[in-house]
Amino acid sequence: MWTHRSWQGRLIAHPLPAHERLRHYAGWCDAVEGNTTFYATPTRETVESWARQTGPDFRFVLKLPKVVTHERRLVDADAPLRDYFDAIAPLGDRAHALWIQLPGSFTPTDVPALADLLRRLPATHRYAVEVRHPAFFLEPGATRLLEGVLAEASAEWVPFDTTAFFRTPPTSDAEREAWTKKPRLPLRTAALTDRPIVRYLGRDAESETVEGWQRWVEITVDWLREGRSPTVFVHTPDNADAPLLARRFHDEVRARVPALAPLPEPIPTGPLTLF
Repeated sequence: MWTHRSWQGRLIAHPLPAHERLRHYAGWCDAVEGNTTFYATPTRETVESWARQTGPDFRFVLKLPKVVTHERRLVDADAPLRDYFDAIAPLGDRAHALWIQLPGSFTPTDVPALADLLRRLPATHRYAVEVRHPAFFLEPGATRLLEGVLAEASAEWVPFDTTAFFRTPPTSDAEREAWTKKPRLPLRTAALTDRPIVRYLGRDAESETVEGWQRWVEITVDWLREGRSPTVFVHTPDNADAPLLARRFHDEVRARVPALAPLPEPIPTGPLTLF
């Protein structure tokens, strides 16, 4: 995500060698969704580069590979999991949570496979699970079943809030594409652990995005006051201004919780001049 084309030369200096791009992104935000690990496990050398480009408090929320979650559906996946854990080892504590994103076809009847996987995963990491089948949100028994399995493993349930996005019909090409791809699920706002993780999808219109996240400002403020350490990811259909919006969200929360540390100062996109 830190190589998003629309950020280059505008928010992040361009051109940049691959081993510098994450460092520039980390000047805007102190966490990133590791979507790349879903498609292929990176080499250990690549992950070592990620560690060098980020400070010790930077947070990676890294997806488990799709071969584990979608193709093998959490079973008979020891070999790809070994490769994955070996690859991400250089991140150390920067691996804030390992993200188990499950397909919409993963139903309550599949929860025993998740329970078995969570019992077998290394206890040196924390885990966060995202489900997309409506039953987990609409059927109290399914909700309790999943929450019980997650609580036993001290794992978090990651909500993907798309309610603001689906409130009105799309008005741009990016919104129309997202309309066909993003999950339309009921809102969930409960946290199970001291490290809740939220994914929020707004609109291409900044005002609508900001209006839609107000509930999350309130919830995040409450979590911080309770002593939790939340991570919030802000998306829009085109993601063109996502780092700017993430910083605005952080500013709104920090106005209510002044003890919250500020985000870093972005690295200039061009050489500094006197005039």
